[in-house]
Amino acid sequence: MSDDHDQERRKKSSRYDPSRRKFLKGVGVAGAGAALADHLLTGDADKVAAKISTPGDPLSGNVNLVLDLNGQKRNLTVEPRTTLLSAIRDRLEPPVTGPKLVCDMGSCGACTVIMDGKPVYSCLVLAVDAVGKKLTTVEGLGSPENMNGVQRAFVEHDGLMCGFCTPGFVTTISAYLKKNPNPTLDEVREACKGNFCRCGTYPRVFEAALAAAKAGTSG
Repeated sequence: MSDDHDQERRKKSSRYDPSRRKFLKGVGVAGAGAALADHLLTGDADKVAAKISTPGDPLSGNVNLVLDLNGQKRNLTVEPRTTLLSAIRDRLEPPVTGPKLVCDMGSCGACTVIMDGKPVYSCLVLAVDAVGKKLTTVEGLGSPENMNGVQRAFVEHDGLMCGFCTPGFVTTISAYLKKNPNPTLDEVREACKGNFCRCGTYPRVFEAALAAAKAGTSG
């Protein structure tokens, strides 16, 4: 029953989901089709199987990217299949580790970043698709010495236990309060439906969000 409920919540979520798996599948099929047509026309059937048996070829090689991340231009080199989460955590120096790798399938929200003002799952966004977008992680919202309103409210209202999911909640709520600065409790719950806390700290999370809204400090 809980699995059905989780699936239904994900269907209803408005969170950006470019479906990386469908993209990769499409690229692989397209590459195989091109190989098949090329070699059938030349009558070289023996090479057809070899081409189709190497689905990684269409995504081989590296690309140079520039990401607008937390107000800075960050240069990096990645494979086209690299997710935004992997790019900023594993391909940058120094790395940006606020977004967490947990489910790697767009179901928990721990990897949430803000892209052009909207919360997105960075494990489902290809790094190449983030070029030209304004990206903000929890690090870009504030620092321990200069926290934004949502971060401060989380501290004041104990809106965390283990803290692993906290960056995702903070970025999601910060983006939402920009859009709706005076939400109800039900609206906050709806905004956070794509983020999961396995410690069960939801009441404190929602309390912190409402406190930040009341103080008028979303950013």
